[in-house]
Amino acid sequence: MVWIQFLLPKRFLSRLIFYLVSIKNNKIKNFLISLFIKVYKVDLSKARRENIKDYTDFNDFFTRELKPELRPIANSNIVSPVDGVISQFGNIDNDKIIQAKKHNYSLTNLLAKDSRSDKFSQGFFVTIYLSPKDYHRIHMPYDGVLKKMAYIAGDLFSVNQKTVQNVNNIFARNERVVCYFETEFGLSAVILVGAIFVGSIQTVWHGKVNADHPRKNQYFDYNQNLSFKKGQEIARFNMGSSVIMLLPERSNNFNLKSNQAVIFGQDI
Repeated sequence: MVWIQFLLPKRFLSRLIFYLVSIKNNKIKNFLISLFIKVYKVDLSKARRENIKDYTDFNDFFTRELKPELRPIANSNIVSPVDGVISQFGNIDNDKIIQAKKHNYSLTNLLAKDSRSDKFSQGFFVTIYLSPKDYHRIHMPYDGVLKKMAYIAGDLFSVNQKTVQNVNNIFARNERVVCYFETEFGLSAVILVGAIFVGSIQTVWHGKVNADHPRKNQYFDYNQNLSFKKGQEIARFNMGSSVIMLLPERSNNFNLKSNQAVIFGQDI
């Protein structure tokens, strides 16, 4: 049924969902949260707030904070920035990144032909998919200083496994937010990929980046020495999607497997 997404008014539906998840009426928001917990078997005992009545709206619940002791930060150079499943990972080969079996897409297109693409042409990537039941805050995978953020306008296809396997160039055609950080490894990037029903993506330094899904690319430079430590929260999805990490050099030191579940703070 993936083809139906080509016909759906995805942008309108995403705005509608964002409106629904922002409703603060207690009966409505409690019903939505209870239904979601039942359908996706969410374990609310892991959340800092365990009672659904303590959430102001569904989106407040969806972006819920976990109990800090559940996610210790590993003593390693790079940790998982999110809870999710490893979709793909590996070396970037002649501008090509693996999307799925028999599907590649262009690094240059992913970064909207940014001049920084050259920094990653012989680099390494990791793609992590966040399902609806997952924790939806994004954290720093390493120590870094924010240099630039780019909002790249695009479509809003789902990024679940079926769609990724059947829609070409999905990560380079969906809207996304690219965060560039200077690190001990060189220039690195964390990319937040939007998807259908993702009402907005927000960062701790900017707030909501794409609440209105603007139709043109936007670029933001940062010279205020905005430094972040490994494990520090940097962003959140106001509905679920995927995160792509780009590193400037090829690596064989990652201990990863496709379809492997990972949690925020885990040594990867």
